[in-house]
Amino acid sequence: MSHRLGIDVGGTHTDAVVLDEKQLLVAKTKARTTADVTSGIVQALKQILEQPGVDRRAIGFAMLGTTHCTNAIAERKHLSTVGVIRMGAPATLAIPPLFSWPADLRDVVAYKMFTIHGGHEFDGREISKPNQNEIDEVIRELKGKVDAVAVTEVFAPVNPAHEKMLAERLRSALGEDVPITLSHEIGSLGLLERENANVLNAALMKTAQMAFSGFAQAIANEGLRARLFLGQNDGTLMGLEYALRYPILTIASGPSNSLRGGAFLSNLKDGIVVDVGGTTTDVGVLVAGFPRESAVAVDIGGVRTNFRMPDLISIGLGGGSVVRRSNGKLSVGPDSVGYRLEEEAIVFGGKTLTATDIAVAMGRANLGDRKRLVKVTQSVAKPMDNLIRQMVEGCVDRLKLSAAGVPVVLVGGGSILLPDQIEGASTIHRPQNYDVANAIGVAIAPVSAEIDRLFSYTQFSRQEALQEAQKMAMDKARMAGADPDNTEIVEVEEIAMAYLPEHAVRIKVKAAGPLSPTSAALLASVS
Repeated sequence: MSHRLGIDVGGTHTDAVVLDEKQLLVAKTKARTTADVTSGIVQALKQILEQPGVDRRAIGFAMLGTTHCTNAIAERKHLSTVGVIRMGAPATLAIPPLFSWPADLRDVVAYKMFTIHGGHEFDGREISKPNQNEIDEVIRELKGKVDAVAVTEVFAPVNPAHEKMLAERLRSALGEDVPITLSHEIGSLGLLERENANVLNAALMKTAQMAFSGFAQAIANEGLRARLFLGQNDGTLMGLEYALRYPILTIASGPSNSLRGGAFLSNLKDGIVVDVGGTTTDVGVLVAGFPRESAVAVDIGGVRTNFRMPDLISIGLGGGSVVRRSNGKLSVGPDSVGYRLEEEAIVFGGKTLTATDIAVAMGRANLGDRKRLVKVTQSVAKPMDNLIRQMVEGCVDRLKLSAAGVPVVLVGGGSILLPDQIEGASTIHRPQNYDVANAIGVAIAPVSAEIDRLFSYTQFSRQEALQEAQKMAMDKARMAGADPDNTEIVEVEEIAMAYLPEHAVRIKVKAAGPLSPTSAALLASVS
């Protein structure tokens, strides 16, 4: 069994594909994305399995790129109640945990926040020893009252000993049913942003259990004996168990899947991918076939974090975007008719002028009944069409590193909105199966993991530090579901920390490999 099933959830449509062992497309389909997300996934799954040429018995892997976690944070729904513990007293008392969070999100997530003794310096020396009386008090306050716990220690990426010790105490006292997330496994250097990412990960535990287990159950209900993987936000995959531990890594996986799919379908390793959906357009940069990582801290639901995220620009432009002229001024979006496009767009008999209507009027798409656009003349459509093009050109220009033109790949069902010439593009690529690039991207992805640690070259030699960092990345990739025999180091970054003494160096290492045939439990066993 070596065929791959890829499903990716977008704002308007949920796409599904099946690829054979040579990564050739066997079948594709689209279903409407639903408010609860899961029922749309189930519908797409049913549709793809009914396609001619799809052999259920040949599907050995199932991959999901989902917006469940993104939606949970944005909507403040289905989030876990978290006990927030910072180990950093007396050094970190000036700024309390989650001080910069939006009040409504903090009120939903944080049951209680503690700052207790512990933590380390940048070189691994203790700031202060953990206080067992404080820990006992924290346990009394949290036992039976929280869904999850987030533990963040000062400079945990350098020395996570206090985080690990506290985690053992908490597991013993609170029970195995209360997940505990540790910041050294989530974010990079920088206490506040790493703490934010860690707490968000803990808050998503309930959502992940509902969503990912629901997908596993849907696969099992269809009689598929496939192994389940989830899309990560760097265009790679992780196994089910790993995803349940680190659900925050699924945020922004959709756009990353589109970038990977665009690279695969166009055979381009470097360039810009423009993914136009029904509601939004995501524009990102390909470097060596993968999304370029953002160099700045990224806000998630109003929370500043410092874990890896793709460098993306998202705008409110899609096939369902509402087009208006008010007081002589044109506007496109950001509001959209979304999945109701086939009911509300003029070309389909509705009364709302959408970006899709403009594409049909310009002769760029053949959808619905063009005769219904009698009032949308070229003189009316052309200025609107120009505005749509300019919106995308602005995104391309912001992401380019020079004035020179770069290859641009257009994917997504809404890419019919765009012309064959875009300023800033050296060439325009419209690959076959562009409309399901996101599902293809998650289906063909490898498995990866990354570590970001600080080392002191007075305690380690350079060679020892690099070897240790690479070993940690390889072990983490195997935990995520990579084939142990074929995992390799794909990226090493060594950054001297000039403002710190002791020859401190930050080392980032990424390891990746193909799917392990035995890394995830068979879904038929999911109950």
